[in-house]
Amino acid sequence: MITRGKDRGETGVIKRVIRSQNRVIVDGKNLVKKHIKQGQGHEGGIFTVEAPLHVSNVQVVDPVTGKPCKVGSRYLEDGTKVRVSRGLGASGSIIPRPEILKIRTTPRPTVAGPKDTTLDLVLEKTYDAKTGKGMPEL
Repeated sequence: MITRGKDRGETGVIKRVIRSQNRVIVDGKNLVKKHIKQGQGHEGGIFTVEAPLHVSNVQVVDPVTGKPCKVGSRYLEDGTKVRVSRGLGASGSIIPRPEILKIRTTPRPTVAGPKDTTLDLVLEKTYDAKTGKGMPEL
């Protein structure tokens, strides 16, 4: 839900997140007229585009009450971490994570890189607490 600006009180789906600027683009909201000059390969004119909104002007909608709320995290009895609604108009219900957040943008490396320590060096015993062997001489 948009909390400030000309589209205040309206809800929409976040289309794109611009992390470097702390801004989001909401689908069909915060529309502005953009004057685009004619160039090679595209036509010029006045176009309506979605302008980015700052993240402080947007809030998640509570799935039960339909009011804007903040997001907190709690642990269920089985130990899984979930997002819950909190704040003034919140019901405390679980907010499901969007499917897009479950997909990693950069996959985890499967092969060890040049700066990774090999497993046999990690497991090598270099200090014995009983004998004090391995301590540097001071």
